[in-house]
Amino acid sequence: MSLDVSPELLAEAESGDIREEDFVATVRTSLPYAYDLIASLAAELDSVDAEFADNQTPPPSESERGQLLRALASDAIRGSLERHFAIELAFQNCHRVAAFRPGARTTGGTYGRFTSPRSQVLNQSPEFRDC
Repeated sequence: MSLDVSPELLAEAESGDIREEDFVATVRTSLPYAYDLIASLAAELDSVDAEFADNQTPPPSESERGQLLRALASDAIRGSLERHFAIELAFQNCHRVAAFRPGARTTGGTYGRFTSPRSQVLNQSPEFRDC
């Protein structure tokens, strides 16, 4: 399991829906590197007049890389983080995460270019082969 779910949250989920705030709190404590990285991108995006903010620094270890991959590969986690921070996320390789402003997916433009097969190919390098 990729999240450290408290017995209380598990019991709540077993009896019905859970509060998204509780889920995000679980993500924050279970995947701190991923949460902090996405939080910092959201804050950066808030403070600049740019279409997106992105991270191009590889995680310090495989543990942190795993956190990032788990957070972005899960629709529930990724969607909750997007709603929590009011951003749209895009992901390339094993660490290049970008935070876009809401609506970026539907308008295409920069988001569409960032997530295109062409951009994926151009963002390759030998050190990413086994990430």
